[in-house]
Amino acid sequence: MPEHYTLNDGTTLPTIGLGTYSLWGYAGAEAMSAALQEGYRLLDSAVNYENEGAVGRAVKMSGIAREDIRVASKLPGRHHKKSSVVRTIEESLLRTGLDYLDLYLIHWPNPSQGLYLEAWEGMVDARERGLVRSIGVSNFLPEYLDVLIEKTGVTPSVNQVELHPYFNQEEQRAADRKRGILTQAWTPIGKGTALLQEPAILAIAQELGRTPAQVVLRWHLQLGVLPIPKSANAKRQTENLAIQDFELSADHMRAVAGLTRPAGRIFDGNPATHEEF
Repeated sequence: MPEHYTLNDGTTLPTIGLGTYSLWGYAGAEAMSAALQEGYRLLDSAVNYENEGAVGRAVKMSGIAREDIRVASKLPGRHHKKSSVVRTIEESLLRTGLDYLDLYLIHWPNPSQGLYLEAWEGMVDARERGLVRSIGVSNFLPEYLDVLIEKTGVTPSVNQVELHPYFNQEEQRAADRKRGILTQAWTPIGKGTALLQEPAILAIAQELGRTPAQVVLRWHLQLGVLPIPKSANAKRQTENLAIQDFELSADHMRAVAGLTRPAGRIFDGNPATHEEF
């Protein structure tokens, strides 16, 4: 597996990142700093997470060179007007205390508002001004991606979507890949579900001497997806990162992908129904 992904704009991201939702205040900063010291090099945040200050603090506390860390944040739906985008990104920079952000995403297309193209135009401006190194989107269906590409000529570098074995997003992954877009996975280990207790996952974990979470995260990597698991627990942070030194067989991959989606909510496009928006 590669040590990093090279995006369509020439920038790079590590093959796994740390989700930071609910990591707030000094305790959150300490948890993120510990993760960086353990080996994580991507922190995924958002304006709506209300923790950009803690993220910036973690970068400084870690003692790791800024250029070796990738910091991502996201534009909320309420700031899609083009005139608001650069100002919102500037505020993200002020909260983090950083001179630039490595990746900024439109958090979701907010199609009922219909301003996601304006938002993308503002993101392009922000990149040209050097406020961000790379720009992308989150929760964008193929038709929304095509509007951005056709109207601006600028292809998102990343599309971050809900993705886990219960919701493997095969069509979306193919659409992203066709357009040269890296797919990132939020909720990669199926938070709030019984995914890690699935007999198929447990059997593979026992066979390989790995944790169930490691099996699922390795499945993402072998799909060419960048997972962003969230944990404030040092032991789980370490385990989640240790997925480069083993491989799932083709049978393993099929067994994980073949799990049946359980009854219950999967993201429905409405930000009000998910904590991360």
